[in-house]
Amino acid sequence: MLNAANLVTFGRIAVTPVFLWFLLTSYSTSGVANWILLLAFILIAASDGIDGAIARKQNTVTNLGKLIDPIADKVLFGGSFIVLSILNVVPWWATIAILVREVAMTAYRLVVVKNKVIPASASGKSKTIVQAIAIGYLISPLNQLLANQYFDIGYSLIFVALFLTWWSAFQYFKDSRS
Repeated sequence: MLNAANLVTFGRIAVTPVFLWFLLTSYSTSGVANWILLLAFILIAASDGIDGAIARKQNTVTNLGKLIDPIADKVLFGGSFIVLSILNVVPWWATIAILVREVAMTAYRLVVVKNKVIPASASGKSKTIVQAIAIGYLISPLNQLLANQYFDIGYSLIFVALFLTWWSAFQYFKDSRS
């Protein structure tokens, strides 16, 4: 069960609180710190693809990996949304809507795991990608540089992420019932 891919996933979970602390304490509306935070976020988020690639290449895909991989995403993305809400970058209602779905899906996966493991779907992967883009954009100084009174790219990304977050939940539920 503790193969290279799962170790990468556990590593991602372990470094996420460190990243979240730096996001909370170092975020500013512009500047070099935000570029460094963005780079750290990208590296942690990209490790999601690395663990999957290792598992497929070494033919070591496990039920544990299928279960902890989405949890690692939820820790990183959920924690990032919470910190960004604390910093007044993301509205709390959006963070709560995303977290409710994520907690509900995790609970649902744990209940269903007795019968079968629900692997990530295309809609779930799309949700993760858009959430990552939204968080990355909101962390980056571009969020402030490109802000204007007519169109807010960051809020638009949040709305798209919210839609895909809930759409993928409905898809998972529908697919797991068949």
